[in-house]
Amino acid sequence: MARRPRLLPAVGTARNLLAASLEGLLADPAGAGERGTPADPTDLPLVLVACSGGPDSLALAAVAAHLAHTGRCRVGAVVVDHGLQAGSAGTAGRAAAAARDLGLDPVEVHRVTVERDGMGPEAAARGARYAALDDAASRLGAVAVLLGHTLDDQAEQVLLGLARGSGTRSLAGMPESRGPYLRPFLDLRRADTEAICAFYGLDPWHDPTNLDPSYARSRVRGEVLPFLEDRLGPGIARALARTARILGQDADLLEQLSAEAYASLRTEGDDGTVLLPEDGLRSLPAALRQRVLALAALELGAFQPSFERLRAAESLLDRKGSAGPVQLGGKVSVHRQVRGRSVLRGQPSYGSLVLRNNGSSNGPGGQQLRRPIQE
Repeated sequence: MARRPRLLPAVGTARNLLAASLEGLLADPAGAGERGTPADPTDLPLVLVACSGGPDSLALAAVAAHLAHTGRCRVGAVVVDHGLQAGSAGTAGRAAAAARDLGLDPVEVHRVTVERDGMGPEAAARGARYAALDDAASRLGAVAVLLGHTLDDQAEQVLLGLARGSGTRSLAGMPESRGPYLRPFLDLRRADTEAICAFYGLDPWHDPTNLDPSYARSRVRGEVLPFLEDRLGPGIARALARTARILGQDADLLEQLSAEAYASLRTEGDDGTVLLPEDGLRSLPAALRQRVLALAALELGAFQPSFERLRAAESLLDRKGSAGPVQLGGKVSVHRQVRGRSVLRGQPSYGSLVLRNNGSSNGPGGQQLRRPIQE
């Protein structure tokens, strides 16, 4: 009898990380039949893997397939073809075939159109990708969508945030979970996923844009992070990922406090505006005040305003100089309500900052908060 190959430590770690990430979402193993196979597999919860065919997502698909074999869930895959590279359809087809060979079902390929709409190419591609994943998860009734980001991706994200001069949420990197999206491999190195692919005999696709120096992320990956590890020690990537985890906890608390403050201050005007009382805003710490202003802008349809735009909006509270408007992006502006002009019918509204979407007749009640585009 041939000996079974010894389990690679990285594979065992990856399996444990995935099981922990899906805790509470899987079927009870006590309900499984002989050899862990349930009587009716269609009753099992469905988990989808976002699979590009690269080492990270292919390793995740292989580990998830093992979990499906235990009879606690079904595992499928969604491959998104952005159509941005020559031969992208063939690459997507090979990724789908690899997922099917691993036993994943259903496996779907989604061809998307990437529309810039004022965003950079990477952000636009992310937006199109998440729209496709959202659609597939909703239509198929998936309990979770697995993303293959690793500790190295997290470290790169923190460095990019530092280079942009970003705030707490950006420096917190990518969350382990957000809604149905889970990132079980944030404690694994990229070398681990490559080793997992080799263990399973998989031939992953290597995205050529990862080596293209015209992309900031590629320069961080190929030049900056290796330089830092050479000069500061090989633990720098793990230290950056740990920083992201710490800041993520801080950002969660600040967002909770900001949402509570916004709910207590917000008033809706008769013409679809959002009013925030100046005295209430002044009483808040700067960290919360800026977040409250950002929440109002997001509700009215803007993208996340920059720090400089939020500071300009804050300056209206000084009651010096112009009463605005200050543009917050996405055709959303804010101005200080001047004496004698009412926003609320029959009520004086002097003493408020007024935010409006100048490009839409819809009131804020018909808007949805825009979800920040994540890696």
